[in-house]
Amino acid sequence: MRQTILSITSILSFTLCFGNAFAQTQPPTTAQKPIAHTVKTGTWERDSVKNTDPSLNGQYQFMLSRTRTSPDGYKMVAKYRLDQLWKNVSDTLRKERAELKALQQKLTDQGKTVNYLKTEISGKDASLNESTNKLNEISFLGISFDKGTYSIIVWSIIGVLVIALIIIVARSGKSISEAKHRSQLYTEISDEYQAYKSKAVEKERKLARELQDERNKLEELTNGRR
Repeated sequence: MRQTILSITSILSFTLCFGNAFAQTQPPTTAQKPIAHTVKTGTWERDSVKNTDPSLNGQYQFMLSRTRTSPDGYKMVAKYRLDQLWKNVSDTLRKERAELKALQQKLTDQGKTVNYLKTEISGKDASLNESTNKLNEISFLGISFDKGTYSIIVWSIIGVLVIALIIIVARSGKSISEAKHRSQLYTEISDEYQAYKSKAVEKERKLARELQDERNKLEELTNGRR
């Protein structure tokens, strides 16, 4: 679009300098076909044909299609068409400059917004990292541990305690079994002792009776001799 405007501007400048002079000095050729619906304005007949393409390129092409050719082979353009095209080009340039300025201002504002958003994102990322670090850390006895390290330490302690408990239970079971065995032995020994004691008492009583019988016999013999 801008390249088209520059091309048209250059052509208009050249045409305004040279084409208008030929348009005023050279009479129109009699061999050219007459144009319908024309109105004379000075030395040039203003026609009433309307351009159907409102773009600058369309206006330029329409202007070229409405030119006349001088006997020397030059293209002659009506001044009012050049003026109208120049006005349209100037208006378009002003509009383009205004839009460009607005776009530049918009880009500047968007750049400021982007920088602000980058700053906000950086701050939020820092806060998120800090929060993540706090979540991943555990303080124990005033010492900060990473969750992974803390989990390893805790599970290691639990494992050691479980192993110690298994050893204690195993030893306790062995001690209980030994105690049961010793208790059984004690019961057996106690039973044997009670049986032995009963036999000893019975034997002692038997010996006492036999001794008493012998004493009685001895007394009878002694009394018989008297």
